[in-house]
Amino acid sequence: MISVDDDPGVSRAVQRDLRRQYGERFRVLRAESGAQGLEMLGQVALREERVALLLADQRMPAMTGVEFLERALGVVPEAKRVLLTAYADTQAAIDAINRVALDHYLMKPWDPPEEQLYPVIDDLLSDWQAGVTGEVGIRVVGHRLSRESHELKDFLARNNVPYRWLDAELDPEARVLLDAGGADPSRLPVLVFPDGGVLSAPTTLQVAERVGLTTRADAPFHDLVVVGGGPAGLAAAVYGASEGLRTVLVERDAPGGQAGQSSRIENYLGFPVGLSGADLTRRATAQAQRFGAQLLSVQDAVGLEARGPARVLRLAGGDEIAGHAVVVATGVQYRRLDVPGADALTGRGVYYGGSRAEAPGLRGERVYIVGGANSAGQAALYFAGFAERVTILCRGRDLRDGMSRYLTDRIDASPGVDVRLRAEVVAVDGSGGLEGITIRDRDTGAEERVPAGAMFIFIGAHPNTEWLSGVVARDDHGFILAGPDLRAPGVRPAWPLERAPLLLESSLPGVFVAGDVRHQSIKRVAGAVGDGSMAVQLVHQYLGTLA
Repeated sequence: MISVDDDPGVSRAVQRDLRRQYGERFRVLRAESGAQGLEMLGQVALREERVALLLADQRMPAMTGVEFLERALGVVPEAKRVLLTAYADTQAAIDAINRVALDHYLMKPWDPPEEQLYPVIDDLLSDWQAGVTGEVGIRVVGHRLSRESHELKDFLARNNVPYRWLDAELDPEARVLLDAGGADPSRLPVLVFPDGGVLSAPTTLQVAERVGLTTRADAPFHDLVVVGGGPAGLAAAVYGASEGLRTVLVERDAPGGQAGQSSRIENYLGFPVGLSGADLTRRATAQAQRFGAQLLSVQDAVGLEARGPARVLRLAGGDEIAGHAVVVATGVQYRRLDVPGADALTGRGVYYGGSRAEAPGLRGERVYIVGGANSAGQAALYFAGFAERVTILCRGRDLRDGMSRYLTDRIDASPGVDVRLRAEVVAVDGSGGLEGITIRDRDTGAEERVPAGAMFIFIGAHPNTEWLSGVVARDDHGFILAGPDLRAPGVRPAWPLERAPLLLESSLPGVFVAGDVRHQSIKRVAGAVGDGSMAVQLVHQYLGTLA
């Protein structure tokens, strides 16, 4: 930890308070000017030490705190950045959120530190520790332009499992590990564990079980079964478990859903500096588990049926989980890009969603983002920190038609991001991996092939509800109908009871729907969280009808 303040008294006080709380785990250094702080950073870098936290005072005469943090960003980009301000500096702190990706700002004085300082630093250190991947036991050996390697890295990253990536062709250590572990180099990717264990070309279920993720329920019957681990499902699990319901959440891939892949969510209430989808997911899963909810990973729901008062969920492996009530929060997935070459290169330069696991491999590459909604804008800004150039391809005439104003303003100000409007991808090519894409101008019809190192696709979504066909009523696009929508003429299956359906209740009584998978839902993280919490209150009402 490094604090920078030109007032010796304040500098010593900051160092004292940080050492008292964190001195056993971190080396706490202090500098009395921005220049001295940068020199100290250089010395730390030479010793290959990690910097977890930078805390800088804004009002330093030769170099302001924001200027110091901006220059430090290029040296220790993974460090958490905190600005120490007076009340009059609040606007500078707010401006720094965008300028240096500020993580927090603290007002002077911070006494008592137990209330004003330590909770903030604890939270930031927890986020920092979750993102540290260099000194970990698990190592992944594979090829960068391999679909299987991409899927494995993405699975580990989305489940917050730290790992170190080794390219089988470029890293000498990769060959040593493969030979020492007796792994077949033709069966990549390979996971090497601290105890010497090796998994070659594993399934996600094998990986989940080996790294300690929970894959089977500890009981056959629960009060509440939640299907889907996005924001809506996690909110339902948190509120259900916190209110005393025996709750289990079933997730097919990894917690977080599409929101979990977001590089930065900046308009979520209560987080003025924003947070990544991974941070939101990690916090929510920890919260749900603290209240006693059980979270099952790599379990795919394939059927749902009523057996008397029980609602029974069938899983792909043949297991069943029963409960008094079910909340379906399976969310949506991005539509496939139906152009020549796209399927063959998926996972080998063509990706759906903003896979952060691929970011380190994009240095020096030309990256294209296909789509015009918030998720596309967030990905463009994130990947601009790695790639040589990022270009957004939007079919519409104005990016603001589908993207929030705060994002379009940041994109306009970003020197590393270009926007091409009225543009669509009509072909993708490459031999071992993505090499180029062909772009068509929708107004003139002119086509142009451009070299590309990676392409990330965000082109609308369809709901994950095929497994519920004929079980609950859905609209023409597959979104689940609930509440008053079930009263519309021609809805099938029809609502079977004399009482009116509850607001988020599907056509199968006791089965509720929350989040993006619901007909006419608000496609925002806050809307999904609201649905999930509301669904639990409706579950209580439903359980009251069974008494």
